[in-house]
Amino acid sequence: MANFQEIIASETPVLIDFSAEWCGPCKMMPPILQQVKHNLGDKVTIIKIDIDKNPAAATAYKVQSVPTLMIFKKGQQKWRQSGVMQAGELEKVITQYL
Repeated sequence: MANFQEIIASETPVLIDFSAEWCGPCKMMPPILQQVKHNLGDKVTIIKIDIDKNPAAATAYKVQSVPTLMIFKKGQQKWRQSGVMQAGELEKVITQYL
């Protein structure tokens, strides 16, 4: 978690994808996140966190359903939504924090 705190303290927006292996909708997110990363490049950092392997992170951020997406900038949570989002929608949200 210490490294996690350093990552979300970045000036660059950090998109966290809280997910789980057993979650069907979560399996839809990797290609969407790859497209977002391809389009935005170094303007955003994208991290995937498996809630079963990192229960402390899930508990700390009160993740109750997956996928849950969050955007952090300078250590502060700026945005949060549960459920699958299309790449275009997600890019619009991230762009607000660039």
